[in-house]
Amino acid sequence: MFKHILLATDGSPASEHAAQLAVGLARTHGARLTAVYVVDPYPYIGVGEINPMGYQAYMSAAQQQAAQAHAQVEELCKQGGTPVVLQARLVEDVGAASGIVQTAETEGADLVVLGSHGRTGIARLMLGSVSTKVVAESKVPVLVSR
Repeated sequence: MFKHILLATDGSPASEHAAQLAVGLARTHGARLTAVYVVDPYPYIGVGEINPMGYQAYMSAAQQQAAQAHAQVEELCKQGGTPVVLQARLVEDVGAASGIVQTAETEGADLVVLGSHGRTGIARLMLGSVSTKVVAESKVPVLVSR
């Protein structure tokens, strides 16, 4: 049924559960799996222009977190029965929901899997959750994991 599954990951417990579901679905359907980590735009525009070290530290930390999140998914892909083919993607300079939806389109995914809540915290109360935005904007089915 599914040929290419896009997993949105941020390393949170919710995205880890979503990863387990996505890997299981990919294994069952013989689908490819793409794990995407979206780096939010640098929040201190004025500071970054004055102090490029702040921007570099932010991006370095984000890349490390992405590598850890992708490593968790890769480990799940190796466990169990048939190994799952995994592609890791890092998307920068867009909001999380937009990055997920855009990556699903460009990668040709036919299913998006993501956790119901991740790193958004208080911003979620003011802006709405990432998962809600992805469900509203995605052109392909979205499986939201709790």
